[in-house]
Amino acid sequence: MKLTLGFSPCPNDTFIFDALIHKKIDTGNLDFEVSFEDVETLNQQAFNNQLDITKLSYHAFAYANENYQLLDSGSALGFGVGPLLISHKDFDLERLKTSQAELKIGIPGKYTTANFLLSIAYPELANKEEMLFSDIEQKLINKEIDLGLIIHENRFTYQDKGLVKIMDLGDFWEQHTGCAIPLGGIVIKRDLPENIKQEVNRLIKESIEFAFTNPDSGIEFIKKHAQAMDEEVMFKHIELYVNEYSKNLGPEGRKAIDNMFNMALEKNVIPKISKNIYLNP
Repeated sequence: MKLTLGFSPCPNDTFIFDALIHKKIDTGNLDFEVSFEDVETLNQQAFNNQLDITKLSYHAFAYANENYQLLDSGSALGFGVGPLLISHKDFDLERLKTSQAELKIGIPGKYTTANFLLSIAYPELANKEEMLFSDIEQKLINKEIDLGLIIHENRFTYQDKGLVKIMDLGDFWEQHTGCAIPLGGIVIKRDLPENIKQEVNRLIKESIEFAFTNPDSGIEFIKKHAQAMDEEVMFKHIELYVNEYSKNLGPEGRKAIDNMFNMALEKNVIPKISKNIYLNP
C-alpha cells in the first residue's frame, strides 16, 4: 500500500523520517511517496486534504481536524524551542503596545504556531506580512519590515547577521502554562483503516529510535535538504526539536497540546474542534 507523506526539508524532519522512507527499518507492505515543503505549504495542503500523512503546525491542525488525527509519534514539542520576535535594532517592548498600527511584522505563515503565539501575546499586532521563514532575516536587514517572527534554524543565525532578539515567545508560553511548547505534529487521514494508522504511528517511532541509535546513518540525506546549513547548526537544530516527545507524546505532551487549544479557543484564535484529536492508543 502506497501512502503520500509530506514533511519539511528541515533537519529535524529529515532526521525523523530518513530510516522510514529509505527502508532502514522494515515497513512491511507500506511504501511512502514523499513531498518536501515548508511548513506553511504543508498546512495549506492539509486544509485541502491532499496528503495521507503530513507534518503541520499545531495551530493549523485546529483547522484540519475534520479530516486528520494526530499521531503520537513525530511531533516537535519542547522547552526552549519557541519562535523568536527579532528586529534590526533594540526595541522597547512597550512600543509593541503603543505603536502597533505602525509596526510591520514578517511572519512565517498565518497558520504557523509561531503566529498563534504572537496572536496570544500581542493580539492587536495586525500589520503582518506572510513570507517564507528563511526570507525574514534578510527582510529585516533590508528594513522592509520592523519585526520578524523566526522559527527553525534561524534562531541560531540571526545574531550573526546583526539582528537582535526582542522577545522569546516560547518563554512567554512556558511562563504562562508550565508546559512544553507544541510546535508541529504528524497527522494522518481519519478515513484510513485503523490498523494502517496504528502501523504508521509505530513505524515513525521506530524510525526515530533508529536515528537516535544510528545518528550518522542519515547524515548525507539530512545535509542534502538542509539548504547549505552549517553542520553545527544542523545538529543543534536536531537536538533542539527531536526528543522524547517526538517518540511518544505521552500524558505531558497531550496536556501541552490540550492547553494550547483551550487557550486558543478562549481567545477566539481557532474554531471549535469538533472531533477527537488523538489516534486511540
